[in-house]
Amino acid sequence: MAENEPQEDPELPRDARLETLDERLDQARQAEARRTGGANPTAAYYKSPAYRVLSVLVAYPLGSALIGYAIGRFIGKPALWVATLFVGFGLAIWEVYKISVTGPKQGPEGL
Repeated sequence: MAENEPQEDPELPRDARLETLDERLDQARQAEARRTGGANPTAAYYKSPAYRVLSVLVAYPLGSALIGYAIGRFIGKPALWVATLFVGFGLAIWEVYKISVTGPKQGPEGL
């Protein structure tokens, strides 16, 4: 036998316990797919309003500060990123307000 081969003899019959375990595992997977409608359970997290709020509160200020930094370097005002950071915070708060007023969006068109 080679070094990388498994230590079992391929001519031996497969253990009946392993076969029933495989069958039960397949049944459990099918039942879970029927229960969830075949959807990925982690995908629901990314559609939640909490995830959307978190991404807005992080992305808006960072994105606006990055844009302000680039514009500030171009026009010679290196501290412009601070002002655009606060603008980003303001926009993020406004977006969170809009999310809270409209409520969670239903269905795939809510993305």
